[in-house]
Amino acid sequence: MASKAAEVQAGGRAVRVSSPDRVIYEATDHTPDITKLMVAEYVASVEDGLMRALRDRPTALERWPSGVREGMKLATGQADRNADAFYQKRVPRGAPDYLETARITFPSGRAADEICPTEIAVPVWCAHMGTLTFHPWPVRRTADPDSLDRPDELRIDLDPQPGTSFTDAVRVAGVALDLLGELGLRGFVKTSGNRGVHIYVRIAPRWAFAEVRHAAIAFGRALEGRDDQVTTAWWKEERGERVFVDFNQNCRDRTIASAYSLRPLPGAPVSTPLPYAQLRELTDPRELNLTTVPALLADQGDAWAEIDDVAHSLEPLLELWEADPRELNFPPDHPKMPGEPPRVQPSKKVAEHWDQDGNRVDGPK
Repeated sequence: MASKAAEVQAGGRAVRVSSPDRVIYEATDHTPDITKLMVAEYVASVEDGLMRALRDRPTALERWPSGVREGMKLATGQADRNADAFYQKRVPRGAPDYLETARITFPSGRAADEICPTEIAVPVWCAHMGTLTFHPWPVRRTADPDSLDRPDELRIDLDPQPGTSFTDAVRVAGVALDLLGELGLRGFVKTSGNRGVHIYVRIAPRWAFAEVRHAAIAFGRALEGRDDQVTTAWWKEERGERVFVDFNQNCRDRTIASAYSLRPLPGAPVSTPLPYAQLRELTDPRELNLTTVPALLADQGDAWAEIDDVAHSLEPLLELWEADPRELNFPPDHPKMPGEPPRVQPSKKVAEHWDQDGNRVDGPK
């Protein structure tokens, strides 16, 4: 017999949670079985940090309605219709009347009404719908009609490649924070919830997505020049055993797991903001999980509490871009962009098959 629905108190609202005893994460050596109700209660418990990350931002949902098990697959395209989990970029049916939306435009030109959290009851309801990870856009909905086209976050995604580790990403994050400081920018760091590290910089919402992406490329190149364990190479075969700065996380419709989001990995790890000194002492990011992060937040407060105090100018990074404005590849689902290199692995490229603009042409006759 299915368990009766439960309720979770969330900001003065009682949010219904169906199938509360469903196991979402199976027990590990460090965590017990984690149920759907526990996930919803976790979301409510990290309200201060989570809403700082989500409030007024169009947010895609990563839904795992049957829970997380080895071998389960996350759908990433139309061909994955039978996957166990999926990204929800439009408001699910049955949404409560207090849920607000924002209309966003994808690179294809298509538009959608996406969830725009304004209160903690919304993410708790999303947890009831099987959401584990929240993917907010780097924009905020305001009265300005252009606000959803003007990012207010620069996102630096440090992704350790095979042969490198979380410890390597943490060390590089320290170099990155120092470089940002020299440029007059303050970065805020968090674990990815897996092996990587994320650094966010709050910026004034004056620049378009393309300019923010160029700023990310420029920063990545500057970091690459300072540390030989860093790479901005888009093609995996060229990265080597280094930490990749994923500049394309700043493209339109590219999102990163929010602060305080759960990740679909054993042990229910959390993407957790930390002071860098504390991050530097962390040896295993799995220590930061659903069972430990609420107490950490309650005890220490949100490490990103001051992130909105200053909205920095992007000009120092755009000046670096102008000094070296070489375009890099966009993600494969984006339209081909002017100046973009050929979208083919370097090892498979035959020069005479490509024109100077990076477009495929007939090979030699």
